[in-house]
Amino acid sequence: MSFLSTPIKAAVNTLTQQLDTPFFVYDLDKLNAHLTRLVAQTDVKLWYAIKANPLSKVIQCLDSAGFNFDVASKGELEQVLAQGISSQRVLNTGPAKSPKQIKHFIGRGVRIFVAESLNQVRWLNQQAQLQNTQLQVLLRVQLRWPEGEKNPLGGDSLTPFGLGCDEWQALNTGDYPALNFDGLHIFQWGNMLSTQKLSELWSQMIAPLTTLANNLNINLKILDLGGGLGIPYTPNDATLEWDGLITALAKIKKDAGVDELWMELGRYAVGECGHYANPVVECKQNYGQQQVILTGGINHLLRPAVTSQDFPAALLRESTAPEQAMSLYGPLCTALDCLGEHTLPSDLNEQDWLVFSQCGAYGFTESMPYFLCHELAAEYVLQNGELTCVRQAEDASHYLR
Repeated sequence: MSFLSTPIKAAVNTLTQQLDTPFFVYDLDKLNAHLTRLVAQTDVKLWYAIKANPLSKVIQCLDSAGFNFDVASKGELEQVLAQGISSQRVLNTGPAKSPKQIKHFIGRGVRIFVAESLNQVRWLNQQAQLQNTQLQVLLRVQLRWPEGEKNPLGGDSLTPFGLGCDEWQALNTGDYPALNFDGLHIFQWGNMLSTQKLSELWSQMIAPLTTLANNLNINLKILDLGGGLGIPYTPNDATLEWDGLITALAKIKKDAGVDELWMELGRYAVGECGHYANPVVECKQNYGQQQVILTGGINHLLRPAVTSQDFPAALLRESTAPEQAMSLYGPLCTALDCLGEHTLPSDLNEQDWLVFSQCGAYGFTESMPYFLCHELAAEYVLQNGELTCVRQAEDASHYLR
């Protein structure tokens, strides 16, 4: 499997003749084709999780495709609204919804919220009453798994997302007249690549969630399964098949007896459209290991250091040299700045560029761009054969005060 298409290689080649610092390129033609497939069904209402990639041009593609938008901060909300998207198509998620943030969201017209705690329920009701409005609320549930089976999102530890079924039992929904409790939200896994495993997880959730809804006197109209759908990061990774997922989701919807099934897609929606081009600074041998030092590192792509899963990397130019294992490092003064172990042509040198793929999600905005005051990476989009700069590279003087 090659992650680099001919149009992307041509676009990156063009930009490397003009630039000497790292940059991102997003293939919007590929993105739009992918989104068209995702929305060609009626079983699931799709939301885009802005955290995956908040770039304006990416949001505009999802808007045109008919996605709704899952936002978790004031900044994400304002970025969505700046694209001309109605606040009626916004869902507010996230564990840190303060009264101040809730007030702002309601004032901006948002009416759909996921409550993560009893406090958030109380604050939502208070702010809704103060602004004389009614809110649609889903309760986020955190389930515990059988002994020895990992929660794929939080490992073996608790996460701050939602409450357990026992903790939600303390809620008396009748005490909050400004809130319509229409559903439950459950999301506890990340980057899953098995349709069968996802189906099993979803199926296991139906009984505890419907029991909780009955106990709280909630008419369970909506079940929000969050995201967690994965994309491959190596040629050997499995690939999820969308039609098979929809078949599984349709069964979950029927078995749960809900009117609507929601999913908040991030990585699965946009991850495969993004690429990051990075110039080589130097190659060296150290204790028998081939080390490659790059201009950019976790200041632009933090995910490998956080998850120990690398973005796939390829040499931009063609090479027939034998391949060898190499360790890739960025420019930061920390051992954390490693972009992984990769097999690349042995003639890699200081005039080369590497291209990292599958980074349309959890790329630049998940990273740590200000550490050591290196340049901010530029972002470009490729659409209908035309390259457009959405944000130019900026040196540290742009943000240092």
